[in-house]
Amino acid sequence: MKVMIVVTHLLGSGHLARALTLGRAFRDAGDAVTVVSGGTPAPHFDAGGLRLVQLPPLRANGTDFSTLLGDDGAEASDAYRQARQDLLIATLADDAPDVLITELFPFGRRVLRDEFRALLAAAHAMDTRPLVLSSIRDILAPPSTPAKAEFAEEMVAQFYDGVLVHSDPEVVSLDRSWPVTDTLAHMLHYTGFVAPAPPTAMPGAHGLTLVSAGGGAVGDRLFEAAIDAAYLTPHLAWLFLVSGESERRARLIRKAPKHVSIERPRPDYRRLLQGAAASVSMCGYNTALDVMQTGVPSVLVPFDDGGEVEQGLRAAALSSQDGIEVLSQDALSGPALVMALEDVQGQRARRPRMSGMNGAVRSVEIARRMLADQRR
Repeated sequence: MKVMIVVTHLLGSGHLARALTLGRAFRDAGDAVTVVSGGTPAPHFDAGGLRLVQLPPLRANGTDFSTLLGDDGAEASDAYRQARQDLLIATLADDAPDVLITELFPFGRRVLRDEFRALLAAAHAMDTRPLVLSSIRDILAPPSTPAKAEFAEEMVAQFYDGVLVHSDPEVVSLDRSWPVTDTLAHMLHYTGFVAPAPPTAMPGAHGLTLVSAGGGAVGDRLFEAAIDAAYLTPHLAWLFLVSGESERRARLIRKAPKHVSIERPRPDYRRLLQGAAASVSMCGYNTALDVMQTGVPSVLVPFDDGGEVEQGLRAAALSSQDGIEVLSQDALSGPALVMALEDVQGQRARRPRMSGMNGAVRSVEIARRMLADQRR
């Protein structure tokens, strides 16, 4: 098949990471895959064997998702956004995909509704219409008004053949965060979690306390508290993986004690995690899967700036497992973090989760079956 996946990450980079994992599964099945990315480039991600098309990038203005900034840091102009849309439609025409997948939309990214509508309308106008699927994570940002849920359902009914829900319903079902009507329920296809293959441990990672906050310019409170915790634990080796500009890392380095190493995000992060003594992180989708797959003792600090609740819901779903503690940002401090780390490391070891992690492969199987049915 020819597959086109369209994704725009506006704050962290988890959406792009998941889209690339999905793309690699199609690639490994012998398909030709184009990933169209509309967020900030993330060159440390593996896009090998995929065609990666970068749109003029957009990002949120902090946690304000209604104001989008261009690559110069100013609010994106109408002309800038039109250039994105033109390249998106041209890529669709060039690829003529058998399968078109939109990541998150229409359950989110409503601020980009115009370019997604144009894409979907163009797909439906093709001589051979592609199978159109939405790809969504386990937990969504709950709709703040009924109109947002109605918009998503109307768009699904008008343009989509199905919705890939990248979750195991035995762990968390979509209705935990989104109103699932009978009509919508018939469109849902649970795939299991979209996770890379389990990592092997990195030599030398044993004993590390690993601190990370995803791929966006967020997590300053987490890193500041971890520095305070490091001063209280001179016997521990700490490694912070900090995204964003080099000055951000330099500022933290100036504050940190000598037994803290601070680096930019690394492609071998999951291998480091496999061998680490403990992890301190937020609770985005990909991070949660890393925690489940590795069994690493973990302190989760859900991101809740701007009223965000997605990570809190996910952390609550994981909190009953051994070796996982949840610390709210309001309660975050150096001493509280040290106490939480001692708690998780003193609990019974948690077995790495292996079942329900093949969501990318299952997504390929579902898409193949649905396309075959459509073409009959």
